[in-house]
Amino acid sequence: MKRYLFTLLLSVLTLNVALAEATFTTIPPRQVIAGNKFNITFRLKDGEGSNITAPEIQGCTLLYGPSTSTMQSYQNINGRTTSSKTIDFSYVYRADTPGTYTIGEATINVDGKTLRTSEVQFKVLPADKASQSNVKVDDYSTHTSDKQVSKDDVFVRIILSKSKAYEQEAIDCTIKLYTKYSISAFMPTTQPSFDGFLIEEIDLKSSLNEIENYKGQNYMTAILKKCIIFPQKSGKLTINSGKYDITVVQYERVNMGFFSNSRPVEKQINVSSNSASVNVIPLPLPQPDGFTGAVGRFTIDSKLQNNSFRTNEAASLIYSIKGTGNIKYVKEPIIDFPSEFEQYTPKNDIKASVSGGNVTGSMTIEYTFVPQSVGDFTIGSDKFVYFDPSKNEYITLSTPTYDIKVTKGVSTSTSSTVSQQDISVKNTDILHIKLGDKNPSKEHPMYIYSILYWLIYVIGIIGFAGIIYFNSKRIKALSDIKGTRLAHANKVAKKRLKLAKSYMEAHENEHFYEEILRALCGYFSDKLGIQLSQLNRENIKSELLNYGASEALILKIITILDECEMARYTPEKSDEQIEKLFDTTSEVINEMENITPTKR
Repeated sequence: MKRYLFTLLLSVLTLNVALAEATFTTIPPRQVIAGNKFNITFRLKDGEGSNITAPEIQGCTLLYGPSTSTMQSYQNINGRTTSSKTIDFSYVYRADTPGTYTIGEATINVDGKTLRTSEVQFKVLPADKASQSNVKVDDYSTHTSDKQVSKDDVFVRIILSKSKAYEQEAIDCTIKLYTKYSISAFMPTTQPSFDGFLIEEIDLKSSLNEIENYKGQNYMTAILKKCIIFPQKSGKLTINSGKYDITVVQYERVNMGFFSNSRPVEKQINVSSNSASVNVIPLPLPQPDGFTGAVGRFTIDSKLQNNSFRTNEAASLIYSIKGTGNIKYVKEPIIDFPSEFEQYTPKNDIKASVSGGNVTGSMTIEYTFVPQSVGDFTIGSDKFVYFDPSKNEYITLSTPTYDIKVTKGVSTSTSSTVSQQDISVKNTDILHIKLGDKNPSKEHPMYIYSILYWLIYVIGIIGFAGIIYFNSKRIKALSDIKGTRLAHANKVAKKRLKLAKSYMEAHENEHFYEEILRALCGYFSDKLGIQLSQLNRENIKSELLNYGASEALILKIITILDECEMARYTPEKSDEQIEKLFDTTSEVINEMENITPTKR
C-alpha cells in the first residue's frame, strides 16, 4: 500500500513538471577583469534536455564545461502539490582582453524541440596597472594587515556632470566611494558644503555593488550621495571636500601548526574627498520683462474651471507650469484680474522628481476669485519667461485672455432684505391719523439758495476728484511690479510658513526645511528687490545692512539659512529643535516688517 501511494505521488509530481513549459536562459557574469576566470551559466527550467551547445565568445577562451547541477523544489498549497526542476549548465572562461562582449545563442534539445537563449552582453574591465601598494580588489591574498592603506586604495570622489553651466542650470552631482578593501564601517564626519547652490537630493541606498576601472585600477564602488544642484550666482563656485571615518578589513596569517589560516583584522582610516568646481556663467543681459529666474524647458497652460459667472459666487482659474529645470523654485505668476473681482490667496501644488540628471515636474496654481459686479470683464493674459540653456536664449510663453460675462447672483444680504420687506409690509397697515399744523404755510424756499445744496455739490466734486486720484495711483501701483512684490512679500512668506508648519506637525522634516528655505528666499527676493537667481549670502547681508537691519537680526537670518542648507546632510533633529527653527523664522520676518527702510 505504501509503495502504491509513493508511486502515485511521484507520478503526480512528474506530471506537474511535464505540464510546465520549459525555459532556457543565460545567466551572465557580474564583474569580470581581464586575465581572470569567470562562469557563464545556461539554466534549463522545467524540462529534461540533451545535446547542449555553448557559443564561442570573442576575446575569451573556453577552459572547460559544462558542469551540471540540478535542483528540484516541491510546494503544497491548499492541498495542491506542484514541483519545479532547474538544471544549470556552467562553463568556465578566461577573459583575455578588456571590452564589451556578447554571449550568443546556446541551444538544447527538450522533448524533440530546440530551445535557444537570448543574446546577453557583459563587460570585461582591464587588469590593474602596476601600483606601489599592489592591492587588487579581486585578490584577498593582497589584503594583508602588514600593508599601509594608501590614499589610492580607498578614497571618495565628488563627480559633477558639468564643469561649466548657467545660473540656475541643473548639474548632476555624485559623491562616490572607491575601495580595494572590504568596508565594515563608514561614518561621515564633515559633509561637503554646497555654498551658492540649491540642492535637490535623490534617495538611494548605498552598497558596494559594482566594479569600476579608474585611472588604470579596479575598485569596488558605492554611491554615497546623489543630488541635482542649481548654482545661484555667477563665477567660480567650489564644493568643498568632505571627511569620512572608514573601517577597512585586512587579513592576518595565523600559524596553526600543520597549517595556517587567515583572520580578518579591522583598521580605521580617515579619508577626505576631493573638491569640485563649476564655472557658472551669468544669464544674458538684458533680461526680458517677466523673467523671475526660471531656467530649463517649460510649457504653460491655464483654464477657467467655471462655465457661468455670477456675482458673489466663487470661480477658479487654474494655471499650470510643466517642464524640466528649477521647477520647485519658480515664482507664482501674478494674474491681471479686474478690480471688481475679490481675490483669495492662490493655492500652490508642486510635484517634482529627478529624471536623469535633471528635475522634472509641474506646478499648479489655483486662483480663486469672486465677481462683485454685473457686466463684461476681461482676465488679462500672463507672460511666462524662462531661459533655455540648450538654446542660450530667453523664451516667452503667453496664456490667453478670458472675456467673461457676469450676471446677477444671489445677494449676500438676503436676510436683511427680507427683514426690510417685512417691515415695509407691516407699515402698510392702517395707522392713527396724526394732526399737523393747523396753519400750514404755502411758501417753500428754493434749495439752490440753501447752504446744504452747495455743501453737497462741493463734496461731490471732491469725491469725484478723489476717485480719479486713487484710480491713477492704483494703475501706477499695478505697473510697478517691484512695488507689488514688496507689498505681497509678507503675505506670501506667511503662507509658506503655514505650509512649513503643516510639514513640521506631520514630521516631514525634509519638506519642512525646504519650505522654510523657500519662504525666506522668496521673502528676501521680494523685500530687497533681488532676483532669486542673484540671491546669495553676501547679497542678503549687504542688502539687509542697507535696508536698516541690525547685525543681530542679520546673524539670525544667516544662521537659519545655514541650518536649512545643512539639514539635508546632518542626522535627524529633535522636534524641539525644528519647532525652535520655525519660531525663529517667524520672528525674523516680523522684525523685518517692523523696520523702517533707510534711504539708499
